[in-house]
Formats: sequence, structure tokens, C-alpha cells
Amino acid sequence: MKIADKNTSAVSLVEKSLKRIEETKEYNIFTFIDNARALEKAKKIDEKIKRGEPVGRLAGVPFALKSNFLSKDRPANASAKILTDFPSPLNSTCAELLENEDAICVGCVNLDAFAHGSSTENSFFGPTLNSKDKSRVAGGSSGGSAVAVALDCVEFATGTDTGGSIRQPASFNGVYGIKPTYGATSRYGVVAMASSLDVIGFFAKTPSDLDLLMEICAKRDEKDLTSLPDFYAESPETFPKKKIGIIKDFMESEKLDPEIKSALEEKVASLKKKGFEIIELEMPTLKYALAAYYIIQPAEVASNLSRYDGIRYAFRSKNSKDLDSLFKNTRGEGFMPENKRRIMIGNFVLSSGFYDAYFLKAAKARTLIIREFNAAFEKVDCILSPTSPNPAFKLGEKVSDPVSMYLEDVMSVPVNLAGLPALAFPLGKSKSGLDLGAQLIGPRRSDKQLINLVKELN
Repeated sequence: MKIADKNTSAVSLVEKSLKRIEETKEYNIFTFIDNARALEKAKKIDEKIKRGEPVGRLAGVPFALKSNFLSKDRPANASAKILTDFPSPLNSTCAELLENEDAICVGCVNLDAFAHGSSTENSFFGPTLNSKDKSRVAGGSSGGSAVAVALDCVEFATGTDTGGSIRQPASFNGVYGIKPTYGATSRYGVVAMASSLDVIGFFAKTPSDLDLLMEICAKRDEKDLTSLPDFYAESPETFPKKKIGIIKDFMESEKLDPEIKSALEEKVASLKKKGFEIIELEMPTLKYALAAYYIIQPAEVASNLSRYDGIRYAFRSKNSKDLDSLFKNTRGEGFMPENKRRIMIGNFVLSSGFYDAYFLKAAKARTLIIREFNAAFEKVDCILSPTSPNPAFKLGEKVSDPVSMYLEDVMSVPVNLAGLPALAFPLGKSKSGLDLGAQLIGPRRSDKQLINLVKELN
């Protein structure tokens, strides 16, 4: 990561970033570009360096905020029509911590509206294009963040991961993406999707950059009651056993793309040469993870989206004669089809007569998945797994088939249900030039060890 110093000016770093953003406009990455404020802050940092005053650990580094992060006086639209032109009234904790270290936000990037999706096709602003093939998806929901880093628009970007929304787009675009332990980073000031699953993480070009970002942002926040006490700085540097697990059910799945499987087998062979013991794990409960996730997550989505009624937030339907029609029309016009689908599923599974049959069973399945991961980590340090069963798929290929789209999350959602850290890293390229990726999954609070292990793997 290039930091401003006596030899590299912050202004030059920001100007380079803004130029690259302009050059890549066709990829539809940014929903807002903050040129003037970014350059103004860069000039102030250069003046401090010139005077010999101390600057932050990210001095002059351009970065992008996923558009569901609040950052004062920037739009926090979550790529949703219902939040169009909604100005952030406050700073998210994450944005504040980064800017306190003199990082420079150059703008906000695209996502699936309210983070509902796996392709960034569900955005009110249209899809972001894959960094290697413009006919394919960027992944989602943090597609804009991944492509911004992959195409060198910024040095790093923020993301949210509820069921793979950092790891999958990172894998689709050949960059590193970390989904921290649940509660390691503060969710304060980030538009909520599913509160028991959402995690704040990052995209970067190297594991070392992720390490620095975690040092800065993995902190206890009194404004987020789910945030954990500080643990990152005091974490062990390495895993003790040099044992890595492979999930047999994932590796033998008919849904796993042959090129991803082959690349993973090569990685396993290289790990053995480095002295790691590879242990095959049978984790039969994971086959229920996707079903449990798509009950728990829509239930929490329905609850979190109930606040958008046309009264308190940005968009309000103009075709309303009374309060009842105002609610109906605002939500009908303001939400994307995928938002409505999840609201309807969520309200159904929480409704009288169906709570026990669906939501309660999903919660019990979640407990079994947590126990199964705990048992696995008694045998191994961490688990190597595909991030997604396929490389980036074609634009429009799955957007009208929600079940097919949801199946893309089958290898990423168990991590969120269990609250575990996971780090996506590049695995090579397919014969057609698409990026392939994998993920390392660790026990809770093993975020630093995962990052250091990925440094060793590559």
C-alpha cells in the first residue's frame, strides 16, 4: 500500500485514483465520487508532512466505501431507490477509524440494493461489470468494492459480508477479501441487512494490507453492543498444529466447477510440500446451511426493512392519497424485486403458525452447524474451501432464477451462520481468463492467524 511521505504526495495518490476511476467508468463501479473533498484532504496531509508533523498510518491512501456505509455529507443510498440522495447524518465507526488514520475516501461504490444479492445486478444504479470479463458479473453484494480494488481505482475498499458478500466478489475479481469474526469490527453506521449475520470487512491487494486494516478497525465500539472486546492486536501470530481441513462434501460436490476443483487440488499438493498435514473432514450438517440461512436472513431482513415507509427516509411516492397508500406505494416503488422477495419470505417464516415450522427449526440447525465447526477445529487449525462453486457467471444468467442465484452461496453461508472469520484469496485463473478463488476458514478470533497463513501460502 503506497503511503504519502516526503517522496510521495497524497495529492498525487488521489489524482491517480481519480484518473483511474474516470478511465473505468464503463464498469459502473462508483455511485458517488468525492473529488473536491478528497483533494482538499490530500493537500492538508501533504502540508502536515512538509511541516514534519505526524500523520496517520494510512496517510494519503485512497479508498472506497461500499454505499451502505454512512459517511457524513456523502450519500448513503445502499444502491436502493428508496434511499436515493439520502445524505449521511453521521459517520460509521469504520469510516471514522479509517479517516482518523488519514486514509482518503474518494467515493462510494455500487452494491446489490440493501446488499441483497450475489451479483450486483440488483442495484438501482445497474450492475457493476466483472474486472476480467465485462459480459460477466462482479459478484455481490460488494461487487463495486471488489472491482474498484481489482482495477486499481483504490488501494482498498470496505465491504459487508452476510453470506459471502466479501469473499465471493473477491474471488470473482482476483483480490483478497476478509470476513472477520462476527463482532470483531463495528457495524455502527452501516445500513443493516441481517443483524446476526452482518460483518464489516475489507478488500485489498495483499494480506499485509488486510492486516493493517484489521489493526485499525478491529476494536470494541460502545455504539455497537455486538462488538467484541479488542483481541486482534494480542492474537497469536500463527496456528499451532499445521493441520488444514478439507470439507469432503464440498470437494466431491457435483456443483463444484472442475477448474476450481483442480486449482484447489494443486493448492493442497503445495501445502503438503510446505509441511502441512491435510485432513479430510466429513461435515454432514453443512448441507442444511443454505436452507437455514435463507430462512434466518430474510426474517431479519423483513425486520430491518420495516423502517422504510416514506415518512422518515429519502424516497416518498407521489401517487398516494392517504397514509395507507403512502406506505404501500413507497415500498412498492422504492424496493427492488429481490428486496420484496426477501421481505415476503421473512414475514412468512415469522408469522403465526409458521414460526415453529421454519424459523425455530432454522435456528436449531444453526446451532448444529456451530457445533460441527467447533468439532472440526479440535482436529485442524483451519479449513480450506472453495468460496463459490463457480467462477463469475454471465450477466443475466441467474438474476431471474432466485434459487439458482442462492445456490451460489452454498459454500460461503455456513461461515456467517457460525460467526467465524474467513479470508478469500486468489487461486489462479480459468482457461478463459476468469479469476478463481478459495477461502480459509478459522475458529472465532483467529483472524490474524488466517491472514498470516495466507501470506505463507502465497
